[in-house]
Amino acid sequence: MSPAASSPTGVLELPGLHNVVSYRGSGAQEFYSGSVPEGDAGFDALVALGVKTVISVDGALPDLARAKARGLRYVHLPIGYDGFDDARKAELVRAVRDLPKPIYLHCHHGKHRSAGAAATVAVSLGWMDNAEAAAHMKRSGTAEGYKGLWSCAAKAAPMMSAAIDAARGDFPELTRPDSMVAAMVAIDEALDRIKLVEKNGWKVPASHPDLAPAADAGRIADLLRVLDGDLAAKPAGEPGRDAHLGRLDEAARADFRALLVRNAREASELEELLLGGDAARIAPAMKALGAGCKDCHVKYRD
Repeated sequence: MSPAASSPTGVLELPGLHNVVSYRGSGAQEFYSGSVPEGDAGFDALVALGVKTVISVDGALPDLARAKARGLRYVHLPIGYDGFDDARKAELVRAVRDLPKPIYLHCHHGKHRSAGAAATVAVSLGWMDNAEAAAHMKRSGTAEGYKGLWSCAAKAAPMMSAAIDAARGDFPELTRPDSMVAAMVAIDEALDRIKLVEKNGWKVPASHPDLAPAADAGRIADLLRVLDGDLAAKPAGEPGRDAHLGRLDEAARADFRALLVRNAREASELEELLLGGDAARIAPAMKALGAGCKDCHVKYRD
């Protein structure tokens, strides 16, 4: 019996791994969904589970060094909180079908994007039906508000081998994010959408039923983590993909990264509050995020 199966709730908590749920069988063919592996403890826990391949659907850059040190294959195929298209679905299905198992698929928290992707893959490969997939997403803790993820799993159907074979098969270990300027534009747009809900008393206005404030807060957190990870991957003095960052000295670079980390944490906290509907705590959290963004802009943009 696998460790995941031994949990009474079907949700396993391990050192450095959270919200671990099995989306297929046991033993050598197991397919897990869960959180990002945290440090050495998280990757050691993956080894203890017998995992051979790690697939990230999170936007943040994977910890390739820790994975390679333990002989783990990493694949990076990011998706959004609003779901994913058929091309990305086929890539994920092919990766899970073809790569060494057991496979661990993760996002950041292991509740939403990884569960939606795992459920869709499991149905597409004929491992479970749509009702079973939905039950597994509930076990993972996928929020009802992420309708795009639920829709992907609900619309999934077994795929023919030829359709899977036609998907991209190079399985990138790293998918670089867009430029910092593009990321900041996306963050500003997400904040603007959240503000529309804020003006309506933290209720989605009838005139904009497409708004999903929790998803936007999660997207902001994701983008900020991506930017921090991209800077961390570059030696001091190198600009990454944005030349103006090359002017930052080592102290300023460290301060800028600290602001990114703080703001990512605040955005993630706002996401959880929006999912819980606690209006009394949402407003202060939104104010804190706005203040953090302003601090960063004053120092490094304006």
